Amino acid sequence: MQQTSNIHLAGTIQAELSGCRVDQALAQLFPEYSRERLKSWLLAGHCQVNGNILRPKDKVAGGEQVVINAAVENAIEWQAEDLPLEVIYADEDLIVINKPVGMVVHPAAGNRAGTLVNALLNYAPELSQVPRAGVVHRLDKDTSGLLVIARNLTAHTSLVEQLQARTISRIYETVVHGIFLAGSTINQPIGRHLHDRKKMAVVGDGKPAITHYRVLTRFPKHTHLQVQLETGRTHQIRVHMAFVKHPLVGDRTYAGRIQHNFPRQALHARRLSLVHPRTGEEMTWEAALPADMQQLLHDLTTPI
Repeated sequence: MQQTSNIHLAGTIQAELSGCRVDQALAQLFPEYSRERLKSWLLAGHCQVNGNILRPKDKVAGGEQVVINAAVENAIEWQAEDLPLEVIYADEDLIVINKPVGMVVHPAAGNRAGTLVNALLNYAPELSQVPRAGVVHRLDKDTSGLLVIARNLTAHTSLVEQLQARTISRIYETVVHGIFLAGSTINQPIGRHLHDRKKMAVVGDGKPAITHYRVLTRFPKHTHLQVQLETGRTHQIRVHMAFVKHPLVGDRTYAGRIQHNFPRQALHARRLSLVHPRTGEEMTWEAALPADMQQLLHDLTTPI
């Protein structure tokens, strides 16, 4: 029998979502849950908006109080596997992992085994009692670097609230095609590509997405950047850099005709900062660039 955990969520719909469908607004308010799951909770009457049960297609005005009391399936159906993990930090509430290149985060069709979640369930079996095995943000398969995992529901709620409030700091390093003269900010909405549903793109009706970047090193044809995410959209750095005509080195999905023999997108989650859910202490972790990206920077010739 599949086990479940009771979930209690509360929040206020942002004023800028006025006119949106309620299921769209909930997806913005509670990004750790899929829109389909939130829609199912609406249809089942588990979600109240200003004390009322609404249909997914009903519109919001902004400012409504949302309360959700529902149940989620635990990760009990995912199998624990004895796989290597680089644990940067662990206590009774948190695990911080340096994810290697090539490891998928969650099991899915075509990747039922060998994922980060399979490894985490072996390392910390109690994660089977936490939604999505405690993973509150993800990295692409071919992106390396830091991820934080919540070991209990209290820590999970705290981390999700920090993500919503944009107070978790996530800093990346990347190498892009072309030369940036200075740092800047990209503020462009991201949603599903209009013609290729496997890709993301800058689209007018997408979700707000803000990426800050600054130059670390300029090379004759490339730039080494530090990138800080204010929001956490799927493929955000890759999409935003391609949008400004500076796609990531090695990005087979978004670089178009610009190709490089680097075998994956040159992207590493280097620094992670957050407030500890139990102690309130501000904590920061760093993970050095992996060897392949260090070699890439070495191979790009003399900086300019």
